[in-house]
Amino acid sequence: MKQLTTVETVHEEGSWLFTVRDQYGELEEALLVPCEAGVEGWINRCTHEAQRFDTGRGAPIRNGQLICPRHGSMFDTCSGYCDNGEAADTTLPTVEITVRDDGRVILTDDELSFVGEGGIDENEDDGDDGPASTSHIGF
Repeated sequence: MKQLTTVETVHEEGSWLFTVRDQYGELEEALLVPCEAGVEGWINRCTHEAQRFDTGRGAPIRNGQLICPRHGSMFDTCSGYCDNGEAADTTLPTVEITVRDDGRVILTDDELSFVGEGGIDENEDDGDDGPASTSHIGF
């Protein structure tokens, strides 16, 4: 169990992005979003084409709906269910969390381990401080 943030922070910022490692050792982005008085946790990608909701600037949310920036499918922030667009009749993969009485949000998903706050790009450490691409062309 790992403390992630607080309900208050998620509600103030609109969403909270973090990176986890799944049971196979793969990095995955996860997202906390406001839901009524609490928060819910989802994997940070649309079920249609794996488009990221939050690319590091906050998740697009309007009227309790998480909006896919690619095709506009909207997912209920509380249930993760989508009833429209390309992702209709799908539900976002859940990230199990617990909200403590004091408002702390705890990662309780047995299949995920916390890596760090922010997206994968911010948490990936390949041990090489060199260029991020194989191109060394300068202009």
